[in-house]
Amino acid sequence: MSAASITKDNWWALVSGGAATIIFGVAVVFWPGITLLVLLYWFSAYVLISALVNVSAGVGSIGQADAWFLPVALGLFELGVGVYLLRHVHVKFTTFIILIGFVLIARGIIEAINAYYDAKSAVKVQALSYLSSLAALVVGIVILFVAKQSQGVDFVWILGLYGIGVGALQIASLAESKRSTN
Repeated sequence: MSAASITKDNWWALVSGGAATIIFGVAVVFWPGITLLVLLYWFSAYVLISALVNVSAGVGSIGQADAWFLPVALGLFELGVGVYLLRHVHVKFTTFIILIGFVLIARGIIEAINAYYDAKSAVKVQALSYLSSLAALVVGIVILFVAKQSQGVDFVWILGLYGIGVGALQIASLAESKRSTN
């Protein structure tokens, strides 16, 4: 969900999403030797929190944002991936990487479209939203095409640094959006 479409009723959802992203990133970076099962649970928890944040923020934007359905669609996709991963905890490493890559690519595309349609936002907010979406796209592509050839540690570091950076961008975008609406 882009902070560009913030309303007074859904700011908490955006802060929660940014905080969850940072927490996920820090946990993955500081424990790079974690097992695939623990990483799967952490990613599942992150993607389920993100799904709830996106759906609630999108539904909260009905009538206020033209593209309110985009975060809802992303949230439903994330919800499906999170539930799938929790129900199939013994998924192969390659399948896990593919799912993460697709989630990040979908996030990047939808956030970029959402930022484009939210022309009411300040230029800084849109720039931060575009930067966040670009990071998701690039990391998603890197994970799909490069990390699956690694032994896992590269993949974990890429994912962790993405979480820290994008979580910070999400919170910065929210802060700038609140500052520009006051």
